[in-house]
Amino acid sequence: MPQTPDQLKMTPFYGFFHYVAASLHAMWFRGEVYGTENFPLDGPFLIASNHASHLDPPFVGAHVPRQMRFFARKSLWSNRLMCWWMNRTETIPVERDSGDIGAIKRVLQALKENRAIVLFPEGTRSPDGLLQKAKPGVGLMACKTGVPVVPCRIFGSFQAFGKGSALPRFGSPVTIVFGQPIPPAEYDDPKAGKARYELAAQRIMDRIAALPEPPHRVV
Repeated sequence: MPQTPDQLKMTPFYGFFHYVAASLHAMWFRGEVYGTENFPLDGPFLIASNHASHLDPPFVGAHVPRQMRFFARKSLWSNRLMCWWMNRTETIPVERDSGDIGAIKRVLQALKENRAIVLFPEGTRSPDGLLQKAKPGVGLMACKTGVPVVPCRIFGSFQAFGKGSALPRFGSPVTIVFGQPIPPAEYDDPKAGKARYELAAQRIMDRIAALPEPPHRVV
């Protein structure tokens, strides 16, 4: 398959793992992928997705034809190997529930560079695979950046490798659905006062929840 111009701009390190993640999904967790036509053609944007498995970040990123930036909790940088890998993939460290100003600055800089960023509004993996309440932090990020937010819903990743699973269940399908971009005017209400970021986060989470699981194709 020919590469798109955005894929050709990936660093070789990121491009290699982008290919590995796409291959892993196709070979061992093959599900449907819908809505990739919903990515904005120009400019920066955010992807906001539910989160139920360690598989979610690489599988979402594998279907976006440009180099993404991801978030990870800052404590992971204490592991030297993880630190090296996440720095090479330009992962953004963040302190959970702290209004991390450093992370916000890195997001703003990435968007200035015309990049796209993946956020997980729930803040951490779901303990049971069900959607959790969104954290205000994603609303803060969205409102501060003022860019379109592409809602994404992942189906089956909890069953494939959810919290508490010692090993992944190879062959368990993971389906990914990308929705239409949410413009800032639809998630941000500057008049909401102190509730502004919480309201924005909930509106984004509602759009994620509204994405239906597509019917499985009969082969």
